[in-house]
Amino acid sequence: QVQPVESGGGLVQAGGSLRLSCAASGSILSINVMGWYRQAPGKQRELVAAITRGGRTSYVDSVKGRFTISTNYAKNTVYLQMNSLKPKDTAVYYCAQIRDGNPVGSWGQGTQVTVSS
Repeated sequence: QVQPVESGGGLVQAGGSLRLSCAASGSILSINVMGWYRQAPGKQRELVAAITRGGRTSYVDSVKGRFTISTNYAKNTVYLQMNSLKPKDTAVYYCAQIRDGNPVGSWGQGTQVTVSS
């Protein structure tokens, strides 16, 4: 298990873009699936995007076509490029290793994304 450190969040106007980074404490080469989750105030944490070691990606319907997940194994980092942001994307974003469909390990501090209308 690796300990993630998320960064890159901020305040942006609707229609803007942000790129989130998740730096892992160790190598992610052996991890089959990494994902980005988000939690909005008063809501449950949801999986937004996932990527396999082979590069296969998946997204929740609400972000398809706007968000892109990618990895840089040399830097042990997972990215989430977010374009055409909407106010409903406002949340704290976290990354995690995923095993059998569930996040494993400890959550990082997350990074706050706030989209103003």
